[in-house]
Amino acid sequence: MYLTAEKKEELFSQYGKSNKDTGSAESQIALFSYRIAHLTEHLKKNHKDFGTQRALIKLVGKRRALLDYLKRRDIERYRAIVKALNLRK
Repeated sequence: MYLTAEKKEELFSQYGKSNKDTGSAESQIALFSYRIAHLTEHLKKNHKDFGTQRALIKLVGKRRALLDYLKRRDIERYRAIVKALNLRK
């Protein structure tokens, strides 16, 4: 399994308020970004895996919605998470 409990805890402690902070927008965006990167690599090798492709598109949409929410609520937190995860070119 590519996403272990230890990896989740590491992501939550790095981007959230604590390692048990699973609900903040930043920690969820970081988790989605990690999963998106993994699925992207999988699809590069298995380009006909349409179930995974659909899951990837749904995850990108969820991350986009959370980023939009964060942008509306607190622009500084939005800028910090975008910079930390290198989401913009």
